[in-house]
Amino acid sequence: MNFLLESLVTVFLSLYYSLEALLLLVVPVRRKNVSGEIVLVSGAGSGIGRLVALEFARLHSTLVLWDISEEGNQETARQARDSGASRVYTYTCDCSNKTSVYQVADKVKREVGDVSILINNAGIVTGKKFMDSPDALLEKTMEVNTLAHFWTYKAFLPAMIASNHGHLVSIASSAGLFPVNGLADYCSSKFAAVGFAQSVALELLVSGKNGIKTTIVCPYFINTGMFDGCKTKWPHLLPILDPNYAAKKIINAILREQVLLVMPRSLSFLFAIRNLLPVKLGILLGQYFGVFNAMDDFKGRVKKD
Repeated sequence: MNFLLESLVTVFLSLYYSLEALLLLVVPVRRKNVSGEIVLVSGAGSGIGRLVALEFARLHSTLVLWDISEEGNQETARQARDSGASRVYTYTCDCSNKTSVYQVADKVKREVGDVSILINNAGIVTGKKFMDSPDALLEKTMEVNTLAHFWTYKAFLPAMIASNHGHLVSIASSAGLFPVNGLADYCSSKFAAVGFAQSVALELLVSGKNGIKTTIVCPYFINTGMFDGCKTKWPHLLPILDPNYAAKKIINAILREQVLLVMPRSLSFLFAIRNLLPVKLGILLGQYFGVFNAMDDFKGRVKKD
């Protein structure tokens, strides 16, 4: 294709895709049916992982629940069965450990079948200034929040590629789009998780595997206990998100095959203009919105004795 023709095609398609995106803002997209799909949720024993699993239970999916806490995982399974799920499987898995991930994944494939919707949700937060963070915690943050995604993709993506069917979901964070004071290791892990998910999505697209969908979720702080103590200066503009609201938005994004979900919507605007702003203006706005001090009173989830 010569330069002129290729340029004209690109301009035409650019206009078409722009109009399509505007149309989809007002015309609801048909939600896909996930009944019978094998859905794996990591970090299912509490928080958003549990709530997302329960939403899939109501949609009659087959649930595979992973968590390092056997007690929490069993409670999620009980609630999932009460919500209508007929097939629920629980596995204790340390997602920070590659060997554990591979071993449990092999067991899932033998006992349940090929996972068709993979939701990488397991995550941890140190909540300390970088120089105050022990090396072991820094390493654990990267292992759980980033490297675990590598191992779950390695384990379950081949079957999706073979059938050209599946959905990869990364529960990341707005801290994977914007730096946050006091979250150096967490931001690093989430930036990496977002970049990894986007890159693999591009690999699948280029290789023609358009039957495998991807969704990246980047929420602001969610009131699950993980970020207890965090505050927002302007709650109407940047609210601490209600967990049930966040879970329903995540499910809706998956069913609509939405590529990127940013919550709240105000963050989408900030993300869109971020690279257009001078650095000093960006810092000024960060101070104005209070994001530099959001972690000042961080406590985190209280650990059970």
